Amino acid sequence: MRNTDWFEEARYGMFIHWGAYSVAARGEWAANRERIPLEEYTSLYAENFRAENYDPASWATLAKESGMGYAVLTTRHHDGFALWPTKTSRFHAGNLGPKRDLVAAFVSAFREAGLRVGFYYSPADWFHVDYPGPYFRDWPGVDDWRGREARQRFIAYYREQLRELMTQYGKIDYLWYDGCIPNDLQSMEANEEMLRLQPHLLINARNGPPWHVQVSEQAIKPAAPGVAWEACMTLNDNWAYHAGDANWKGSRQVIQMLTETASKAGNLLLNVGPKSDGTIPEESAAILREAGAWLKKNGESIYSSSRSPFTWSNWGRVTTRGGNVYLHIWNSTGTDLCFAEMKNRVLSARFLDGGAPVRFEQSANRLFLRGLPVPLPNPIATTIVLQVEGEPEAITPQTSFWIPGEPTG
Repeated sequence: MRNTDWFEEARYGMFIHWGAYSVAARGEWAANRERIPLEEYTSLYAENFRAENYDPASWATLAKESGMGYAVLTTRHHDGFALWPTKTSRFHAGNLGPKRDLVAAFVSAFREAGLRVGFYYSPADWFHVDYPGPYFRDWPGVDDWRGREARQRFIAYYREQLRELMTQYGKIDYLWYDGCIPNDLQSMEANEEMLRLQPHLLINARNGPPWHVQVSEQAIKPAAPGVAWEACMTLNDNWAYHAGDANWKGSRQVIQMLTETASKAGNLLLNVGPKSDGTIPEESAAILREAGAWLKKNGESIYSSSRSPFTWSNWGRVTTRGGNVYLHIWNSTGTDLCFAEMKNRVLSARFLDGGAPVRFEQSANRLFLRGLPVPLPNPIATTIVLQVEGEPEAITPQTSFWIPGEPTG
């Protein structure tokens, strides 16, 4: 079984969507949505993607300040524009726009900062001559190839790009596939080859087996117990930079997502969309720093968290780690809070931030925390850590979620 220790310890990473589409400033799907011809896309966007203020060390610093343990960069999205000087085409950052290797600088900066490095890669390539086409409204299917020879040439092309990524930049920790469509891309052979090139590599589940990390996009969908998983979320409503999208999530929402994923032993891969010049929008940076300030004081409850046996509540979420149970209170219940979930005997209770003791009473199946401050000390989330006897265990496990009167499947 693949060792996922670093991934389980990190619990939080930075997703970075950046490319020629960042010039358009209308999201990473602009070419497909607007049926932009390749010539126009090249002249307006790829050639004007200059990355003139690209400083990946500042990105890495922001990730560290935010409490993140790894980052995943879009080395090539569905538009086919590669951020490294690939020998497989001329549609890349070494030939157009910045005319340099943007991937190498990213790897160097994040490694220097002590962060794990991940590559997003999309086998799909809208503008490639052998790909079924750029303007599908559903993804193309296996019957949409231009012919058997075209499919084989395309598979050879995308695998050669992957070889470049896996052999030119030292140790890579994570290969994050997207756009693995049509689904007859000889993915098993590709994945097995990448693992031969990078024996410690983790691969997400989107390009078939062998894989190590299950992912969900714009939703928190826990995997089965024992399976490493990750929820990938945006800070607004777009992955890549969109100048008109100001629907930002706040730091409170970020910590709520993070405690939700950590409570089920999963990771949060949170996205930023840098502008075309390489600067991360200040709105994004401010949100991440605020959430990072919370993690500096409460990160013990997130990193290396185990799968919590406790069900949902309307005041917050519960994470666990060893013999500690962390109550993340989002919504005040007044001066008293009743936690009627835990089978274990409580040995102590204290605020995680600062360590002040919390008075508690445990009677039968109910634990009462007494004398809590109103309002709560931290408007993002106030965390109380309970030290318990034995491994945390629920009185009544929750095995499903359904609403009476609705079909249950």
